[in-house]
Amino acid sequence: MANLLRPEVVRLYKNLLFLGREYPKGGDYFRDRLRAAFTKNKSVQDPEQIRALIARGEFVARELEALYYLRKYRAMKKRYYEE
Repeated sequence: MANLLRPEVVRLYKNLLFLGREYPKGGDYFRDRLRAAFTKNKSVQDPEQIRALIARGEFVARELEALYYLRKYRAMKKRYYEE
């Protein structure tokens, strides 16, 4: 059953790796933390736990996207409006 979730886990890892390129502390920092998080949970076999970890990873991805949109919005606001 856990093998059926493998493609979803790989997709999440690739998505987070892509999002981590613009991380404020640097892509290398994010990649190391991401690898450590996935390595820590690699022995999990229960499908429900795997789904919960996937949901948490998708939440992190949404938070990163929100962080990037906010940063872009603030930069654009600085260009066009005086504070």
